Amino acid sequence: MDVPASLPHKKETMTDDNVLIVVAHPDDDVLGCGGTAYRLAQRGVAVRAAILCGQVGARNYRPTDTALADDMARATEILGIGTPILGDFPNIQMNTVPHLELVQFVEGAIVETQATRIFTSHPGDLNDDHRQVSVATQAAARLAQRGTDVPPLRSLHYMEILSATDWAFRGGDVFAPDTFFEIGLDGVDAKTRALAAYRDVMRPYPHPRSPEGLAGLAAVRGGAAGLEHAEAFQTAYLDLGSVVR
Repeated sequence: MDVPASLPHKKETMTDDNVLIVVAHPDDDVLGCGGTAYRLAQRGVAVRAAILCGQVGARNYRPTDTALADDMARATEILGIGTPILGDFPNIQMNTVPHLELVQFVEGAIVETQATRIFTSHPGDLNDDHRQVSVATQAAARLAQRGTDVPPLRSLHYMEILSATDWAFRGGDVFAPDTFFEIGLDGVDAKTRALAAYRDVMRPYPHPRSPEGLAGLAAVRGGAAGLEHAEAFQTAYLDLGSVVR
């Protein structure tokens, strides 16, 4: 994994890691780190997503359950990652669910995947479900420190989810990228194709969920770190010893 910009020439293959992406809705994982997931899977890293609103109620245009399952399967195949772990929490109503239930679901996903690195939504996202998931993931990420038989956490990163993180109004907790992962043009292509696998999700430019929006952000993030197209993350926790060897 490419480490923060202060150490731009160090690279971590992460082949001994298990990566868990914790999100609220189908396609959030693709929007937040689809290119990174694709490149990591190519390197032989085990990558899976935990999607808390994994049912058809999470979609604006309400495809059938079978259609949504097909979309998720296709996106997963394109990225080359493992089968997602699906919850049935209510869409845009996760603030009505006891916090403990969200935490326990994420903890279950950590145990199932034996995750060492976790990616999740930013706590300042415009979408409230994203904020609820982020807070629950922060609590669940401490699982190893509570004595449970899971590997120590090596890193926890917040993603930028297009049309959620970038649409948040200033004045609250703002996404501040400090870690960059080079995905290249092939990673941008895989991310775009995986997102397009979800029907009625892509939009025409200048919407951020457009091919031009995805490619443009990857170019900007790559340019900020001297990389060829990248995804950016904000680091919440990092065991530096797992990166600098």
